[in-house]
Amino acid sequence: MQLETTRRQAQALTVRSKLPGQIGYGVLYMVLSIVAVIQIFPLLWLMLFSLKNNEEIFNLAPMAFPERLRWENYEKVWTQGHINSYFFNSVWMTLVSVGVTVLLASLVTFALTRMKWKLQSFVLGLFMVGMMIPVHSTLIPLFSMFMKMNLTNHPLSIILSYIAFNLPITIMIMLGFYYTLPREVEEAAVMDGCSVNRIFFSITLPMTASVLSTAVIINMIYNWNEFIFVNTFISSEKYKTLTVGIQNFVGQYTTDWGAIGATLMISILPIMIAFILLSNRIVEGIAAGSVKG
Repeated sequence: MQLETTRRQAQALTVRSKLPGQIGYGVLYMVLSIVAVIQIFPLLWLMLFSLKNNEEIFNLAPMAFPERLRWENYEKVWTQGHINSYFFNSVWMTLVSVGVTVLLASLVTFALTRMKWKLQSFVLGLFMVGMMIPVHSTLIPLFSMFMKMNLTNHPLSIILSYIAFNLPITIMIMLGFYYTLPREVEEAAVMDGCSVNRIFFSITLPMTASVLSTAVIINMIYNWNEFIFVNTFISSEKYKTLTVGIQNFVGQYTTDWGAIGATLMISILPIMIAFILLSNRIVEGIAAGSVKG
């Protein structure tokens, strides 16, 4: 009887000791749920916004459903508004810029962390200084340089600008991760006669898949949403991207707000899909790169 009483007391103590933790988790989940709703709310609002006409946008409540869902807004911007051309330009310029930036940053980070050479610290410092240069202060010098090189109104001016401004932050993201990589694997490869190029492409680069995903999504977000460079260097409709093409629906006297909402929805879908597909890798890359081993 005494043994049974002791067992019940122990169970009661265990339940009491777990209760504060359970309450803490409950509060945490409640707060996270509220944050999730706050984050999703603008997307739902924009979705409804894109399915209304101007009259419904100004006369109905923000989250009110229209009389009918106007999917023709999407067809209008895709065909009449040339959003298909702007969308394609955004896709290929972003992909090329991201690919070149991530590859160059990987090569630079490999050289900075795995090799010993003169001016190593100086070169790293130069890249870090690049993070402190405001974009707006470079517009006039860049425009002048591209004018002399006959690259204004040419996609190469946009791609080069994206690469130059994204390299420093991409290198910074990769540095912490590269310091955590074990050198024993590379040393074994050297003993087996591997060249530096083969070590990088066959051994080191595959081991950095998680931080590469982080770098890719950060570069994609910046390049996809960038407006200033395209608006400054590109005047031809042939090479404009989505962020600049939205201006076509803003007139001097009337503005098609439903079409603008549809264009914005189309523009955020690729980034959302990429983030969802790479979200696990992004968390791994940030966690691994935040600790120097």
